Amino acid sequence: MQRESIPLADPGAQMRLYEEPVRAAFDRVLRSGRYILDNEVQAFEREWAAYLCVPHCIGVGNGTDALALALQAVGVQAGHEVITVSHTAVATVAAIEQIGAVPVFADIDPRARCMNPAHLPGLISENTRAIVPVHIYGQPAPMGKIMAVAKEHGLKVVEDCAQAHGATVDGQHVGAFGDAAAFSFYPTKNLGALGDAGAVVTNDPTLADSLRMLREYGWRERYVSLMPGRNSRLDELQAAILRVKLPYLDSNNVRRRLIAAAFTQALRNTTLVAPAQIEGTEHAMHLYVVEATDRPAFERFLNGAGITTGRHYPLAVHQQPAYAGRIRGSQALPITEALYQRLVTLPCYPELREEDVAHISETLIRWSSRSRAKQRRVTSPRAERVIR
Repeated sequence: MQRESIPLADPGAQMRLYEEPVRAAFDRVLRSGRYILDNEVQAFEREWAAYLCVPHCIGVGNGTDALALALQAVGVQAGHEVITVSHTAVATVAAIEQIGAVPVFADIDPRARCMNPAHLPGLISENTRAIVPVHIYGQPAPMGKIMAVAKEHGLKVVEDCAQAHGATVDGQHVGAFGDAAAFSFYPTKNLGALGDAGAVVTNDPTLADSLRMLREYGWRERYVSLMPGRNSRLDELQAAILRVKLPYLDSNNVRRRLIAAAFTQALRNTTLVAPAQIEGTEHAMHLYVVEATDRPAFERFLNGAGITTGRHYPLAVHQQPAYAGRIRGSQALPITEALYQRLVTLPCYPELREEDVAHISETLIRWSSRSRAKQRRVTSPRAERVIR
């Protein structure tokens, strides 16, 4: 009997797990007759802020809007430069350009795969106004060093936390370090809605006030626009779903880390590079991404065993047709470009069955044995004679 393929992500499995309380939340909202920026959104904003230990949360329509609005709130305007990384989802750069700002790319640290603070000073110009570190795959960026550079040069910091719900640096949740932070609650995230949803968090009450106006036409008082704004409001139904799931975030992240640890153990004798364990940080394990020098063969091996793989991402942002050749810093990204030759994403989410985790681990061990046997054949004296 052919084995059912293990999907790379399965948000439907989580929905089935929480179906009863989610339906109850839906019914509560439907009966309320209040569907825009009402009790559910306000309650979720309080609960998410409390979880992160920050005073302010502003729910918005999606993660891209969250980042764009956060940059606007900290004072980034059209023509200003924002330093970020090319190793990220295109949404990061799309948000910067959405407000007319100009992205600039810094290279990454090869172990953390996040922004390398050592490259920031050389990229800062008179037009630079902000830095956007990305906590990629759930691995926290080195926020202490990034904040130090920002303070020295008078720059704002907006964290891109779209993949890092629950990740920490020295026990402090990401999102609590910068002037503001943007979260996405896309369905596959560690904390996911059943559609688009996002939020901005901040420690600054003035920024929070601006963000509440920016997300809804510049209103503080209904129908009175004090500043140009937009329509980007977290939906009451999505907020209610997020409230159902939030209490399970930490236990689900523990499950993700246990699965990741099993995979890393299986990879210990291979040439594959597992996600690094960076001292002082706790990875949210949104994605388990390895580096494979023989990527096509590795992908075929796993796919042949019924394991779906992915590439996050097929191209770095500066290699995408829409951005190629026009963003400053793109010519000095050797670590990013080398990484993009090797990236392979494995299934890693809390709803994976134990037998699936075991099957993936066993397949990784078989790949290890196959790789070692191949290496022995290549390096043996007999092989050398045949080659000659």
